[in-house]
Amino acid sequence: MNAPDDGAADQHKASVIDALVDHLDPPDAQVVRKAWDFAEALYGAGTLASGEAIVAHALGIARILDAVRADAAARAAGLLFAAAERLAKPEEQLKENFGEEIATIAIGVRQLAKLGSATRPVYRDATSLLPTVKHNDAKAGERQAETLRKMLLAFSTDIRVVLVRLASRLQTLRWYAEVKKPLAQWVDPGIARESLELYAPLANRLGVWQIKWEIEDLAFRFLDPDAYRRAARMLDEKRIERESFILRKTRELHAYLLAAGIESVVTGRPKHLYSIVGKMQAKKLSFANLYDVRALRVIVADEAACYTALGVVHGRWQPLPSEFDDYIAKPKSNGYRSIHTVLNDEEGRPFEVQIRTREMHRFAEYGVAAHWRYKEGGASLKTAEKFDQRIAWLRQLFAWRSEIVGDIQRDAGSREPGEGGEAPPDDRIYVLTPEARVIELPVGSTPIDFAYHVHSELGHRCRGARVDGALVGLNTALQTGQTIEIITAKPSPTTSLEALGPSRDWLNPHLGFLQSQRARAKVRQWFNARELEANLAAGRALIEKALQQTARASGKAMPGFDTVAAKLGFSRADELFAAAAKDEISMRQVAEAIAFDADAIVVERHADDVLRARLASGTTITDDQRSGVLVVGVDALMTQLAKCCKPAPPDPIAGFVTRGRGVSIHRSDCSNLAAMRAREPERMIDVDWGARVDREEAVYLVDVQVVAQDRQGLLRDISEVFSREKINVVGVQTESRKGMARMGFTAEVGDARQLAKALTVIGDVEGVIEARRR
Repeated sequence: MNAPDDGAADQHKASVIDALVDHLDPPDAQVVRKAWDFAEALYGAGTLASGEAIVAHALGIARILDAVRADAAARAAGLLFAAAERLAKPEEQLKENFGEEIATIAIGVRQLAKLGSATRPVYRDATSLLPTVKHNDAKAGERQAETLRKMLLAFSTDIRVVLVRLASRLQTLRWYAEVKKPLAQWVDPGIARESLELYAPLANRLGVWQIKWEIEDLAFRFLDPDAYRRAARMLDEKRIERESFILRKTRELHAYLLAAGIESVVTGRPKHLYSIVGKMQAKKLSFANLYDVRALRVIVADEAACYTALGVVHGRWQPLPSEFDDYIAKPKSNGYRSIHTVLNDEEGRPFEVQIRTREMHRFAEYGVAAHWRYKEGGASLKTAEKFDQRIAWLRQLFAWRSEIVGDIQRDAGSREPGEGGEAPPDDRIYVLTPEARVIELPVGSTPIDFAYHVHSELGHRCRGARVDGALVGLNTALQTGQTIEIITAKPSPTTSLEALGPSRDWLNPHLGFLQSQRARAKVRQWFNARELEANLAAGRALIEKALQQTARASGKAMPGFDTVAAKLGFSRADELFAAAAKDEISMRQVAEAIAFDADAIVVERHADDVLRARLASGTTITDDQRSGVLVVGVDALMTQLAKCCKPAPPDPIAGFVTRGRGVSIHRSDCSNLAAMRAREPERMIDVDWGARVDREEAVYLVDVQVVAQDRQGLLRDISEVFSREKINVVGVQTESRKGMARMGFTAEVGDARQLAKALTVIGDVEGVIEARRR
């Protein structure tokens, strides 16, 4: 009883294969038949997790690839989509039977399927997803989906791998639609949302329109069955009227074009439910006023005929200017080219007309698959140099480095595809967290780079890593598609801070622990912070010891650190500690500043009396040889330039007699000087710059503030100005935020006039908004 049924089934399969290879060249047809025989024997009666027979799924993939005119290698690889996991040595056996090209595609398809299983948790919280419906954290979800699409493409060495994977996903959706299995009973309900958010946009980028619209409609059907049924019902209710309208307008338009001497093919365009509903929501249109349901397509011989035909239709019917798109002059990022225009008929009903050439139509229907089907001269994939260059350009386009066509043209030297040149190599990898979040990293990145990208603390505490479940060294280069799990140091009451931080070995470039600049910067920041903490602790110990010794000698209580810091000219105690640790201030100066013992107080008061007496006499004028400041009425008195305002000749200046540190010289407009003058006016002293013999050799530190629009080479251009003006820069601080750069320079100048000239020149540097002295 089974024999006739088996025979009928075999006959049916044979007829299906015959249909799939009917229009192929004999050698290509033979390759596809061989792949089918191999796959049928290998798969047997096996089924997929969805319940679909593997053999039936393979045939479904082949049908879809045939519909988009994929080449024989892609079709054979589609039939072999599940062979890799059923062979003992898949790569070896597939290469031996079918060659390297087909084996590479088939194995790549299986890898992408595995990758999909790992990343699907992102899509499992599926509810309704119409075009305008967004789930929580929509922007984050969109960014993640976009990164995942990049990952899928980067994971594929051959674009046909992605093409076959798209066909496999479409066949899965067709299977679920055929068996009418409710979404809740699916093995993995995340498939519907994943199809809509990941695979449909991917098909769109590859230009495979047939696959894109069917994936969208089927996913829409599963995610929001009520909305899908309403849209389908509206189309059915208007079917007779719509078909009559399209038939009448098709004949009219063809006649008008023929009268204008234009040979054309005019047809009605199929309707895409998901797109229709999306436009209704986005444009707030009723179904009756939706122009997308009445649409014609005009196919002509060349571009010139496209624009002639456009003139004919605009001359016959009233166009809607807001609904005109010229994708011939400005193609879409996926290479799609066509003219779209919307017109009103005599009764005011809108309808759309698309105008394109035969080549444009072929690409619009088959996308990237068309390039294998119609490659120049029938040359093989390896020998057709012009074809290879076009595919290289397409891979560059599909990699999503930029949405802007101009960026791609700059990368390719502003050449059209196939006109020479090579696409730059991919420089990014895409790996997964254990929660299936996709992380984009530079090529060569290690587990430590990955950890720092996820979170700084995860990087600091990284002590090991598992890649796809296996322990690896921390300097292992990661590959696209791998899942990374970081092993961290666990804090405890006895664990030191250093034990929880990074290793200095990570900064050694020869050991290969770090690839990204971001991770290196975070490791350096950690060590800089630890070094600062150590310096502050050491400086604090020195200051505390000095204060204790002085307090014991004087018999007085030890003052607070902030008090001592203020007396020594520091705004905070931490600055005092740092200066002490770097030997920028001596313990003797600390002791003198607080003036604990009576003798020091008497000496200071005596010094004040001497200062006032000499100022009153007005008889002595002395040029201090260290600072170049002339102090009126004081003989050989120590002077120092204030760090807060950094005066330089010929700035107007004033002096303030400090306790134990001589005269502090400030610019007359210094805010600190104003505060001191208000507090202790009797300590103010008139000063002026002296006429020194070595004035030409004297240098003064000044601070400069520059605000500019951030750009590459900005710091270099400003540094060149200082160099030309013979100004030595001893310190630089830069900060960039939201496209604006703020730069602080500490420079050595002979006088303020030299600085003023430099600031004028810096103000003319491209992008500089403000350049001033602080």
